[in-house]
Amino acid sequence: MPAKPGRDQAFRMETRMKRDEMLDRIRENPDCWDLIIIGGGATGLGCAVDAASRGYKTVLLERSDFAKGTSSRSTKLVHGGVRYLQQGNFSLVIEALKERGILRQNAPHLVSNLPLIVPTYEWWEAPWTGIGLKLYDIMAGKLGFGKSELLSREDTLALIPTIEQSGLRGGIIYYDGQFDDARLAIHLACTAAEQGAALVNYVNVTGLQKQDNVVSGVLAVDVEKGEMLELRGKAVINATGPFCDAIRVMDFPGAAPVIAPSQGVHLMLPRSFLPGNTAILVPHTRDGRVIFLIPWRDCVMVGTTDTPIDEVPIEPRPRDEEIAFLLEYAARYLNRDPGRSDVLSVFTGVRPLVGDVHDENTAKLSRDHSILISRSGLLTVTGGKWTTYRRMAEDAIDKALVLAGLEFRPCVTENLRIHGYHPDAAEFKPLSWYGCDAPAIQDLARRNRDLGLKLHPDLPIIGAEVVWAVRNEMARTVEDVLSRRTRCLIINAKASVETAPGVAQLMAAEMGFDRDWEVSQVDQYRHLARTYIIE
Repeated sequence: MPAKPGRDQAFRMETRMKRDEMLDRIRENPDCWDLIIIGGGATGLGCAVDAASRGYKTVLLERSDFAKGTSSRSTKLVHGGVRYLQQGNFSLVIEALKERGILRQNAPHLVSNLPLIVPTYEWWEAPWTGIGLKLYDIMAGKLGFGKSELLSREDTLALIPTIEQSGLRGGIIYYDGQFDDARLAIHLACTAAEQGAALVNYVNVTGLQKQDNVVSGVLAVDVEKGEMLELRGKAVINATGPFCDAIRVMDFPGAAPVIAPSQGVHLMLPRSFLPGNTAILVPHTRDGRVIFLIPWRDCVMVGTTDTPIDEVPIEPRPRDEEIAFLLEYAARYLNRDPGRSDVLSVFTGVRPLVGDVHDENTAKLSRDHSILISRSGLLTVTGGKWTTYRRMAEDAIDKALVLAGLEFRPCVTENLRIHGYHPDAAEFKPLSWYGCDAPAIQDLARRNRDLGLKLHPDLPIIGAEVVWAVRNEMARTVEDVLSRRTRCLIINAKASVETAPGVAQLMAAEMGFDRDWEVSQVDQYRHLARTYIIE
C-alpha cells in the first residue's frame, strides 16, 4: 500500500504530476485498475484520494482541466451552512461542521478562519439570529472555528466601517472557514498522485464497456492527440457533478435525469468596498437565499444567486437580472453603492442539485449527496458541496468496493494531510496558497530573476508560478494557469487578458510549442475572458 503521511512526517512530499507519465502508466496497464473514476472536480478527486490512500489501483479521467466546472466557481466557504440550519436540516449541518474542522486540520495552508457579521437593523433580529448561531457553535463542538457574539453598533462599525449605517443597531459575529477551491482541487490531485493514483486531464470518456451486461471499463480519447484509450476496471465511478446524467445515459439511454441544475453567480469588487478581514452575511433575500459579501484575496466577492437552468453548459454565463440582484443587495448593505463599472470579474457555477426536476425553487432542493447504482453496476455520486467532499468520497468508495468485489480496507482520509500541508503557510505570502511548495517556487524565482517579476501590476502572479504550474501541476493551457492554478481570471478579468501573452510565452518555452500555439492560446483566452467582463 502507498505510504500515508502521518502528523510527524516532513511537510514536503515530491509529486510528479506529469501528464505524459500518467498517460504512459494508463497505456501500460489498461486492464489492471480496481477503480476507474470519471470526473476531476471535488467529488472525483476526493474519491481518487480516498481509494488510492486505501491501497487500491485507481485511475481518474477528466475531460477538461481539474476543477474546470463548479469546483472552481464556489463561494470559497468551508461552512456548515447557516441557511441549512434555518431550514432545519440539522444532520447536514452537523456533518458539514465536522468536515469543516477536518479540512482545516489537513489543509491549513488553504483553509482559514473567516469572521462573518450578520448586521441587525430591527430590534428582534439580534436575539433571533443570535440563538441560531449559538446552536451552530454547539453543533461544531471541539472542531469549532470561534464563538459567536452579539456586537454593538460601535463594534460592528469598527470591524466593517463601510457597512450601511442608516438604521444599524449592531450585529452578530460568528466564524466559518474560507478557502481557495481550485487550489484545493489541484492539491487533492497531487495528494492522489502521491498515494499512487493515475490522474490525467483532457481525456474525454466517450463510452462504457460492458461484460455480461455489467460495466467493466471505459472508452476514452486523449483530447490533445486524438488517441483512443481503452481501460478496464472492477468498478466505474461517475463523479461528473452536474454532467452526471450524460454518463448515466451512456450506461442506459433511457435513464431519467436526476439532476435539477441551478446556476450561481458571483461578482468581484475592489477591496475598498469591504476593507479588513470580516465578511457580511445578508440573512434574507426575496428568493429565500442568503448572500455573502466576502473579502477574498485582494477583492470582495458578492454571491450567490440560485437560478434554475435547463441545460448545463461548459461555460455558464450570468444573466443581467442576476447581476442586478447582487448589486442591489450589495448596495443595501454597503455605504457606497457598487455599479456595473466597479465589477472586476463575474463568474458562474452550476450546482448538481438532486431533486424534483420540475421544482423551480432550487434553493429548497437537496444539498445532501446521493449515490446511485444502476443495474449494470455504474456507481454515480453527485450532489453535496465542497465542504463535505471527503465524506462523499468515503461513502462512494465504500459502496464501490462491494461492487468491485474487493477486499475492504478502511478509509484513512480523516487524518491524511493534503499536499502542501504547512501549519504556518502565511510566512510564504504572497505564495501562501502553495503551502510547502512555496519555497520551491521561490527558488525558481531566485535562479531566474525574470521569473520573480510580477506579470501585471494589478495581479498577484509571477513568472515562476507559470513555470511551476506547467512542470508540476499539469497545466496545459493559458486558461488553466490564469483561471485555476492562479486565480487571475476571477480576480480581475481585464487585467488577466493583458497578462495572457506573457503567460503563453512562458508556457510555450516550457512545453516546446511554437509561436502559432501562443497566438492561438491568447485568442482562445480572450474569447473566454469576455464572458467574465461586464460591459
